[in-house]
Amino acid sequence: FQRELCDNLRMTIIPQNAFQGMNNESLTLKLYKNGFEDIHSHAFNGTKLNQLILKDNKNLRRIHNDALRGATGPDVLDISSTALESLPSYGLEAIQVLNATSSYSLKRLPPLDKFSSLLEAVLTYPSHCCAFRNLRTEKQNLLLSIFDNFSRECERSMRKPTNEVLDDSNNTLLWSAERDMHPFATDDESSPYSYSTLFDDSEMAGFDFEYDFCQPKVLTCTPEPDAFNPCEDILGYSFLRVLIWFINILAIAGNFTVLLVLLTSHYKLTVPRFLMCNLSFADFCMGLYLLLIASVDAQTSGQYYNHAIDWQTGSGCSAAGFFTVFASELSVYTLTVITLERWHTITYAMQLDRKLRLRHAVPIMLGGWLFSVGIAVLPLFGVSSYMKVSICLPMDIETGLSQAYILLILVLNVVAFVVICACYIKIYVAVQNPELVAANKDTKVAKRMAILIFTDFTCMAPISFFAISAAFKVPLITVTNSKILLVLFYPVNSCANPFLYAIFTKAFRRDFFLLMSKFGCCKNRAELYRMNYFSAYNSNCKNGGGAAPSKASQAFLLLSALEK
Repeated sequence: FQRELCDNLRMTIIPQNAFQGMNNESLTLKLYKNGFEDIHSHAFNGTKLNQLILKDNKNLRRIHNDALRGATGPDVLDISSTALESLPSYGLEAIQVLNATSSYSLKRLPPLDKFSSLLEAVLTYPSHCCAFRNLRTEKQNLLLSIFDNFSRECERSMRKPTNEVLDDSNNTLLWSAERDMHPFATDDESSPYSYSTLFDDSEMAGFDFEYDFCQPKVLTCTPEPDAFNPCEDILGYSFLRVLIWFINILAIAGNFTVLLVLLTSHYKLTVPRFLMCNLSFADFCMGLYLLLIASVDAQTSGQYYNHAIDWQTGSGCSAAGFFTVFASELSVYTLTVITLERWHTITYAMQLDRKLRLRHAVPIMLGGWLFSVGIAVLPLFGVSSYMKVSICLPMDIETGLSQAYILLILVLNVVAFVVICACYIKIYVAVQNPELVAANKDTKVAKRMAILIFTDFTCMAPISFFAISAAFKVPLITVTNSKILLVLFYPVNSCANPFLYAIFTKAFRRDFFLLMSKFGCCKNRAELYRMNYFSAYNSNCKNGGGAAPSKASQAFLLLSALEK
């Protein structure tokens, strides 16, 4: 029996008992292209539903949890092209076919145990199919729990000629071995393996061994997850879930400490201090990105498929993507400026009029901030996208403009690395003169520069290599494996920079202990640093005598500053 109601925009609700009183035959309800907004509790009470077609009701936002209470079925539910945000919690057990295409508001599914009979699902989002990947129907679970070792019997029955195929009426093939063991047993009672000892009559209804067990029905779901969104949690691997917390706490704590000490220091804000503040802020933002990713992964662990759409299309992922691109580009830019400043200071050590002043550094860094913000904002306006993957990196290269955007970032990062390496090589050559410094100091500077270049290379090289290949649509690594790069290599600079450029330096330790002394801690160490500073300052004033320092003394002072 079929009932069709369509193209009636004035009907906004389906009330209680709307279809009660119809005959007891299986009913197909086609209620499409109407003005429905709400379906009330017990709306289908008293019906025996075969198919319930609600497609193209574009204003339908709610189906009451008890809308299907009192009804039998439906076997087929079609809610495609509706505005539904959730499915009812009752009445889904009988559904064998679920059609929910173009239902963009349906971002979460009910508990999977509600779909105990589902065989086919056609959905909107690929991530939802991850939920059904390992889901068996209720009948399959029942059969597989009992018939654990029957695969050989299936193979045997499949190899038999047609006239010898398993006879459902007496189960001769299935129970032949058992009948030999129990020759006087009846089919239904005495055999310990007979159907009647395993199932009730109601459970036996419609059961066919060869069809239901030897050829079990497999749940199919479309669209299938793609390479960018595999069926896994945000971080994928369990060990990454642990490591990312350690790394983001290290990055946040280290850079926050550097910012706090430098900004509260009563010493004059010099160019190196100013640049270090910018670098620490950029790396602090990278730590925030990692913290956000780790937090969402912890909250959605094991059920990311139900949160994927909200996360990747929401403001959280956009904010995370902005943070990481902004932090990455500002960090690379600032590292390049710091390296150039060091090279400039050593190269023009005798020409004080060419020394880089704070008034020069501020506009340079302002340009870096504008560039980094601009690069990070572009994916929010359609140039690539942060929504493509769960880790919110701009991996969308579908359009030529998006591809050019990714390549621009990668090429600029490679150029920055080459500039950093070239500057440190020039610095090393400049301070290598044995007339100016002792050999042991030369070795120390070489080691320090090697560490700085190595950390930059470790961070940039693997990311750039795999990203450039992916930008040319020849990916050499999967999204799952790229998450290893995200946690182990991507934030290397953010964790190492505060230590290499600040915390391990003498100047920072002095500022740190002076700050601690204000809170009543480490007063003796602070006093020692204070005395050493004034002693070195007075000694420098006496040696200088108002005349320009010699080339040797100037180079020694610069080398000492580099070693700190």
